[in-house]
Amino acid sequence: MSRASVEEMIADADAADEAAFVDDLDTPVLKQRFEADNEFIFLDEFLPVETTTRFQARIPELAEAVHRNYIPRHKKGGSVSRYALDELAPEIPALYRNPRFIAWLERMTGETLQVCPESDPHAYALYFYTEPGDHIGWHFDTSYYAGKRYTLLLGVVDESSAQLEFELFKNDENRETVGDARNLRPGAMCLFNGDEVWHRITPLGDNERRISLTFEYVTDTHMSGWQRFVSNMKDSIAYFGFKQVFKRDQR
Repeated sequence: MSRASVEEMIADADAADEAAFVDDLDTPVLKQRFEADNEFIFLDEFLPVETTTRFQARIPELAEAVHRNYIPRHKKGGSVSRYALDELAPEIPALYRNPRFIAWLERMTGETLQVCPESDPHAYALYFYTEPGDHIGWHFDTSYYAGKRYTLLLGVVDESSAQLEFELFKNDENRETVGDARNLRPGAMCLFNGDEVWHRITPLGDNERRISLTFEYVTDTHMSGWQRFVSNMKDSIAYFGFKQVFKRDQR
């Protein structure tokens, strides 16, 4: 058995144990908050310290796989796609796929959730904000899939003044928009319906660093050929680069 296979088996076992923490959460209360706040919830303490520490230990090697990009007036920063995480940090995809973890997310959202296809480089990814001015402007996490898309953000490293700013009920004409801002500290989490929550990350300051992990789950993995092309172009230009996205999409 190869070293990679052994490491992945260990990571799967670790993730199974680490996902047990969701059983200790007061899920009915959290679900009420999630539903009341436009399918949005932020928790300052979510991941066990041990899990966050394991993710942090992967950062030096993962930093070599960062693809940086700059879109004037919208985005500047670095990203690491699922393909690099599969190879360099298998405990991350193991947690993403963990049945206990997904079952908890289903209880929170009230939806039957599916992991994204292997051809989707954004199913799970790391965002590296490591240079002054790194940021992303206001946006929705628009889904190109036929169903809903839920985004889970997890704090890994936060040595910064950058904040997650968000606006709730922006699409609801009968509700007043509610805005707030939070620091995504290590172990913190934010779960939301990507098509409903308007959000951004404010610019990084000098000598600061912010690294976060994103998981994407959907209710329907169907995507038309045109939507797949648009999604791939977005991921190529704004996140991972053409070589990473289109080479993998041909698998």
